[in-house]
Amino acid sequence: MTAKKTSSRRAAPFGFIVLVYRMPPAPTAGRVAVWRQLKKAGAIYLQQSVCIFPDTAEVRAELAPVLAKITASKGEYHLLPLTRLSPDEERKLISQFLDQTARHYQEIVENCEVNFQKEIEFETFRKNFTYEEAEEIRNEYEKIADWFERVKRRDWFKATNRREAESWLRRCRQMLEEFEARVYAQQAHANEVRPRRRSKPTAVSRPRPKVLSTAS
Repeated sequence: MTAKKTSSRRAAPFGFIVLVYRMPPAPTAGRVAVWRQLKKAGAIYLQQSVCIFPDTAEVRAELAPVLAKITASKGEYHLLPLTRLSPDEERKLISQFLDQTARHYQEIVENCEVNFQKEIEFETFRKNFTYEEAEEIRNEYEKIADWFERVKRRDWFKATNRREAESWLRRCRQMLEEFEARVYAQQAHANEVRPRRRSKPTAVSRPRPKVLSTAS
């Protein structure tokens, strides 16, 4: 599936900030960690080591530990506010943010439809109604729900596909609850039909015969 076409209408009264940074070439793990953290924060990369964000208090707070990591790794950075943008440049930037967020919503939809739903259908077909399986499926649902919340926090300009992602998340929760109900019913039934262990009969003590003394 491909992300739906997005609109470039601006929906938030804030500007943008540009992060320009440099990391030492080694170790590679440090550079990758910074890149992953910036992408997680919603960065749009204009080119290598140059990325842009909406200028909000939440974004600056999220960037603080990343900037500290760059410094601790003996790197350098500049965080520069963009005070003036032409309408055309602003539209291009907003369009990139909208497209990125719409793709993330679409990935959540595909994960719900292709992975989560198929998993429940497969385990239902197997009649694998165990507490362990229910716990594993709940963990998967919570990962998807957390993923959706992260994307929604970065949805600064109201991207498309959000409603579809929300709809699928509700559907997944319903499927999870139905599966858990079947697990509960299955386990309760198993406990009812399980044969009870017979208790051992109590031993009856018999009086010992008296021993006649042969002593004179």
